[in-house]
Amino acid sequence: MIRNQIKIRVRYGETDQMGYVYYGNYAQFFEVGRVEWLRALGVSYKSLEESGIMLPVIQLNINYMKPAKYDDLLTITTILTKKPLVKIEFEFEVHNENNDLLTTGFTSLVFMDMKKNKPIKAPQYLLDQIYARFN
Repeated sequence: MIRNQIKIRVRYGETDQMGYVYYGNYAQFFEVGRVEWLRALGVSYKSLEESGIMLPVIQLNINYMKPAKYDDLLTITTILTKKPLVKIEFEFEVHNENNDLLTTGFTSLVFMDMKKNKPIKAPQYLLDQIYARFN
């Protein structure tokens, strides 16, 4: 398992009329979590794309327990629970400053060759970074 945490402050434009984070914004929070998870391994999403690999989301699940609100400081925890091959799967937890669990989520992405538009195995340099850190 490999974990990474980031903090995001809820901006006014991310809330709905009730002052709660609009439900669709959690997918963006998870994306930021994934990008920063990769960066913590020394791999940027940009470098993956420049090498001809994209990672489209093929599954997204979100469970809402409590609402996040305007100006809350959220901790987004991104967790890789199993080693990737062609797919990479992440679990997410969103906590507020009181450490209340607000939201959990799951995404599954597939490594794709951008030129051939076909699934491929995860690049070896990424697997090397993951296997070196996986507990």
